[in-house]
Amino acid sequence: MESEEVVMDALDGTETEKKKVALMRVRVEAQDPTAKDVDDKALRRFLRARNLNIEKASALFLKYLKWKREFVPKGFITESEIEVEQAQQKVFLPGYDKTGRPYSLILAGRHFPTRGARGVEQFKRYMVYCLDKTCAKVPRGHEKFCSIVDLEGWGYANFDLRGYGGGIAILQDCYPERLGKLFFVHVPYVFTIAWKLIYPFIDERTREKLVFVDNKNLKSTLLEYISEDQLPEIYGGERPLVPLQDE
Repeated sequence: MESEEVVMDALDGTETEKKKVALMRVRVEAQDPTAKDVDDKALRRFLRARNLNIEKASALFLKYLKWKREFVPKGFITESEIEVEQAQQKVFLPGYDKTGRPYSLILAGRHFPTRGARGVEQFKRYMVYCLDKTCAKVPRGHEKFCSIVDLEGWGYANFDLRGYGGGIAILQDCYPERLGKLFFVHVPYVFTIAWKLIYPFIDERTREKLVFVDNKNLKSTLLEYISEDQLPEIYGGERPLVPLQDE
């Protein structure tokens, strides 16, 4: 599965996909002229996310355009909008995997949610900020990134169901087919309980990309995907951790 994903990541698409992208473009531009500003690769990601169903992919894409106008009116998230989230220094971009895709590292035990609607909104904005930073690192010939979610020290004080649900929805609906693989490491038992509440928010395509890594095989498993010179020092590699905002 991994090799197939990487190949699909690097290709310009099959002839069937190209034809369907062209048809999808006609459909979405007729309903929202701003779709003209979006390239075919982006349309193709939405198409793949809906198993090449033009009608469903178009609906998802049009929903995304509306969301972007309302949620990110400037086209990007400013650091002044996410000061509380940034101060926790919980997201990093250490390097690239063996296929050339960038990967992020999330230290989930550093996430202490701000309660209420305001906290959820700020977390969602931080999610968009992180995704945009990560996608900007994706090199030509690739479309996806990978992530490591480190749950060491995670407990109920870090649990944020509304924030997680909102973040997952943004990843799946607004950045479809961007995630290549997501590794969960240092998973505590308490998280397995919370996972039952999180899991229903995750669609089937995303579930296929999730890997829970056993502590005994942590370094060896990560080294299957990430070379030692790109692996963070905290996992026995050579890369220092630099907070996302300092990139």
